Amino acid sequence: MSNKPKGPGVIAAAEPLAAAVGADILKQGGNAIDAAVAVGFALAVTYPAAGNLGGGGFLVGSIGRESSSGTSQVALDFREEAPGAATADMYTLAAEAGHQQASLLGHLAAGVPGSVAGMVTALERWGTMNRRQVIEPALLLARDGFEMTRRTHRMLAGSSTRSQMRRFEATAEVFYPGGKAVAEGSLFRQGDLARTLETIIEKGIPGFYDGEVADHIVVEMKRGGGLISSKDLLDYRPVERTPIQFGQAQGTAYSMPPPSSGGICLAQMSTMLDRFKIVGTDAESAKLYHLLAEVMRRSFADRNQYLGDPDHVDCQLGLLQDPKRLASRAASIQRSRVTASSEFLSEEPTVKESEQTTHYSVIDKHGNGVSVTTTLNGSFGCKVVVPGTGFLLNNEMDDFTARPGEPNLFGLIQGAANAVAPGKRPLSSMSPTVLLDSAGSVNAVLGTPGGPTIITNVFQVLLGLTRLGLSPESSVTAPKIHHQCLPDKLTLEVTIPSSTARTLETFGHSITRRSAIGDVQLIATVPGRGLVGVCDPRGGGAVSYTDR
Repeated sequence: MSNKPKGPGVIAAAEPLAAAVGADILKQGGNAIDAAVAVGFALAVTYPAAGNLGGGGFLVGSIGRESSSGTSQVALDFREEAPGAATADMYTLAAEAGHQQASLLGHLAAGVPGSVAGMVTALERWGTMNRRQVIEPALLLARDGFEMTRRTHRMLAGSSTRSQMRRFEATAEVFYPGGKAVAEGSLFRQGDLARTLETIIEKGIPGFYDGEVADHIVVEMKRGGGLISSKDLLDYRPVERTPIQFGQAQGTAYSMPPPSSGGICLAQMSTMLDRFKIVGTDAESAKLYHLLAEVMRRSFADRNQYLGDPDHVDCQLGLLQDPKRLASRAASIQRSRVTASSEFLSEEPTVKESEQTTHYSVIDKHGNGVSVTTTLNGSFGCKVVVPGTGFLLNNEMDDFTARPGEPNLFGLIQGAANAVAPGKRPLSSMSPTVLLDSAGSVNAVLGTPGGPTIITNVFQVLLGLTRLGLSPESSVTAPKIHHQCLPDKLTLEVTIPSSTARTLETFGHSITRRSAIGDVQLIATVPGRGLVGVCDPRGGGAVSYTDR
C-alpha cells in the first residue's frame, strides 16, 4: 500500500472563507482530519444556511498515511437523534391541532444536535492538533466578523425565509437587525456564537452538551414547545460505523452506511450498472441516461422500503447487497423501455425538491482523504436561534416518516423502518465518499448537498471519473439526471438538449426539468496534474491549495 506524499494539500468547500481556514490548518502541519474539523466549525460561522453547530452529519475518511500503523477507512455518524419524548404520531397530532409545518418550522422540528460531538470526537480520535488550534479560526470569524456574502444575503432576503425567521426573536436579532437582512458586504459579527465556540474550545463536548450552552437549549425548548431535554443532550454519542465498500473501475469506493442510504444505494447502482457495457462516447446520451434512471429507480425502491437507523431496525444489508438479487434486478432492465415504478412501490407522493446541506472534501500532503457532509436539513434549519448561543437548530425530524402517507421536504416517501422513535436517527441521503485506487491510495474525495439528488449526483460523478474517462472538471459540470422511484418521473437538468428528452420520452419516461442538481465538492488525483480540486459552478464554493 502506498504511503507516499501526494503533493499539496487541497480543500474544496462550499464557502471560500471556510476553505481558506482548512488550507491554513494544513499549512501549519495539521492532517486532513484537523482541517476537516476546522472547516466544519468555520462553516457554522460563515455559511449559516447549512454549516452548523445545531445540526449533524457524516464523515467518511481514509486516514493514517502519516503514521507507521497503516491506513484505515472510517465512517463517523454524528446524525441528529429524535428526543426521548418523541412519538411516531407527534406530527400527525400537531397537524390535527393546526400546526401543519411542525416537522419543518419551529422548536418541535429539532432533533438532538450531533455536529459538535462528531467534530470533536473526530479530532480526538484521528486528529493531531488541539481544539484551540482548529476551532479558534472560526471563533475569530465570529467575534471579529466577515463581510456578509451575496449568497447568504440573498437567502436571508427571500420573502419566505425572511417571514419565517423573523417569527423568532433571537433569530431576528442575529440576521435581521433593524428588521432587514444583514446587508451584503457589511461586517457580520456574531458575539454569542463566538462565546459558544470559546466554551467548546475550553471544555470540549461537555461545553455544548452540558452546562450553560445546554441550559440555553433546554430553556428554549420549554419556551417554544420543543422536546429536547437535558438527558437527551447528555446521552448523545456519535457512532463509528463500518463504511459501505463497493468496487469501481480499477479501485474501491467507501461511503456512508445507514442511517445514510447513500452508501447502499451507490453500491447497488454501481453493481447493477456493471452488467452493461459503457464507453466514453455514451456520456450525455439518452441511452446512458435511461440506464442510469433504471438503476436509480430500483435502488430507491429498496431505500424507501428497508432503510433506517440500524440501531433500531434491521436494514437487511445482506439482502440489499446480495449479488444474485442485484443481477436479477439488472436483468429486468430493458434498453429502450422503462419499468414502471409501481412494480416496486405502490404509493406516489408529490415531488418537492429543495437544496440543503453542505459538503467539503479534504486531502492532505500525506494522502489522507476526508469527506464530510453536514446539515441543518432545510436552509437555516427550523429557523430558531437558541438565545444566548448564536446558533440555529436543525429541522431534521422531517427526515423521519413524519406523517404517514405524505412526502417529506424532498418529496421522498418513507417506509415504516424510518418511523419516529425516541433516540432514533432519521434516514439520510448524505453520501460522503472516498475513492481508492488499486494500490489503496486516495484517488478522489467527493460529496454534495441536494436531498435525494445527493446519491444520484455522487453516482454520476463517480461514473464520469471511473468509467467514462472524464476529467474531474467534466465529471462535475456534466448535466445531471435524477430518479427516485416515486414519483415516477425522470428529472433532467435544463442543459440537457430537448432532443435527448424527446428520445427518453419515447422510452416511456415522464420528464421534468430542473435548473441545477447539487453542488459537488471534488478532489481527484490526475496523472500529470497531481491533486485537482473542483468546486461545482452550480454553487459558490472555493478550492484552496496549500502550496500553489
